[in-house]
Amino acid sequence: MDAAVDASTSQFELNEEQRAIQEMAQAFAADRVAPNALDWDRNKHFPADVIRETGPLGLGGIYISDDVGGSALGRLDAVLIFEALSHADPAFSSFISIHNMVASMIDRFGNDEQRQRFLPKLASMEWLASYCLTEPGSGSDAAALKTRAVKSGGDYVLNGTKQFISGAGDSDVYAVMVRTGADGPKGISTIVVPRDAPGLSFGANEHKMGWHMQSTRQVIFEDCKVPAENLLSGEGAGFGIAMAGLDGGRLNIAACSLGGAQSALDKALAYTAERKAFGSKINQFQALQFRLADMETELQAARIFLYAAASKLDRKAPDAGKWSAMAKRFVTDTGFNVANDALQLLGGYGYLHDYGIEKLVRDLRVHQILEGTNEIMRVIIARALIGRQ
Repeated sequence: MDAAVDASTSQFELNEEQRAIQEMAQAFAADRVAPNALDWDRNKHFPADVIRETGPLGLGGIYISDDVGGSALGRLDAVLIFEALSHADPAFSSFISIHNMVASMIDRFGNDEQRQRFLPKLASMEWLASYCLTEPGSGSDAAALKTRAVKSGGDYVLNGTKQFISGAGDSDVYAVMVRTGADGPKGISTIVVPRDAPGLSFGANEHKMGWHMQSTRQVIFEDCKVPAENLLSGEGAGFGIAMAGLDGGRLNIAACSLGGAQSALDKALAYTAERKAFGSKINQFQALQFRLADMETELQAARIFLYAAASKLDRKAPDAGKWSAMAKRFVTDTGFNVANDALQLLGGYGYLHDYGIEKLVRDLRVHQILEGTNEIMRVIIARALIGRQ
């Protein structure tokens, strides 16, 4: 990763352990992810084997408790990890983030039996996990979800469909938001569904603009039977559980944008130092220098903003939710714009798959949509401001 990444962390004085975490993630990304990322993208290959290799490094349970095999790290630690992994492949890093969000939900809201049953295998990456909230008819309006779970003896019977689920068909465990009560958020519950549950099936892999490495399918429940003991924290708690994971998820996806954009800038710097036009290297032209200067400035501002938001979440600051929304909006917008500018600097070569930048542009675009669209982030920020008056 570019040395400039380290310079901006000085305000936060990363300790020795955090620097070791950052270097570990960078080394793994450079060795096991970066050399394969373009092939995974080209072939739409889900690299479950390489994903599982992150388990022994502690990346399957980054911020879950150590009594169940987790690393018990903080949110700033997680941001450092996802930024480093994304420098090699934002799609790979984003799946690790989703997996960790599910593990964190079970750690925080599960009972002792559930934690012992699920978390050691999730932390080790023996089991992979997916998060199932969005439906064909409910995206930003998550409380309008229709998938229903009805208690029948010792089971819940699920019927409905989840949409745009990363890892669907490849993951072993699905944290599913379902309706067990009346309309609205108070009627929503969370049930952990194993892949082998009877009545569970998956749609075709979606043809997406980016994130080709990740499988994205519908998750379909047709009289799907799940033991009642897989219900997290009681009926009616599901909406709160789903929302509780989103602040951290938003910071993670922002970190994925940051790492991907840094990679794009690094590629642009290398290219413009070699490419010649009109008798000079093109990085000697002032207009191009101004573009590079703006890209660097915007990325460093985004990095400091993100680290500050993560620090607030670690401290449980009362305005951490607002800061998470602001960071998600600002960093993902900035990351996409920097990657898009990098593509422009490479001209026709930037449009070619082998140079890697067009993949970054495609991958980073979805970060402005998931974990709450950037329009919804503005709603959250505005409500926090208005409510303060």
